[in-house]
Amino acid sequence: MKKSRFTEDQMVRILREADQTSVAAAAKTHGVSEQTIYTWRKSYGELKVNDVRHLRSLEKESARLKKLLAERDLEIEVMKEINAKKW
Repeated sequence: MKKSRFTEDQMVRILREADQTSVAAAAKTHGVSEQTIYTWRKSYGELKVNDVRHLRSLEKESARLKKLLAERDLEIEVMKEINAKKW
C-alpha cells in the first residue's frame, strides 16, 4: 500500500477546514483532489485529532496482543506434540 503524504492528524485538520470552507477550496489549498477529501471523510468522519491518535494507539496495542496470543497458541501446540509422543 502506498504511503500517504499526510499523517492522520493532518488529514483530520484538512477535513475540519473543509467543513468550515468548501471542499474544493480546501482541496486546492492543500494540493489534493476533492475525491481524496471525501475518501478521508469516510475513514475519519467527525473524529478529532486526539481521537485519531487514540485510535492509532489502540490499533497498535491490539496488534501487539494478537501477536502475543499467536505466540502463546504456538507454544501450546508444540507442548501438545511433545506430550503426545510415546516414549
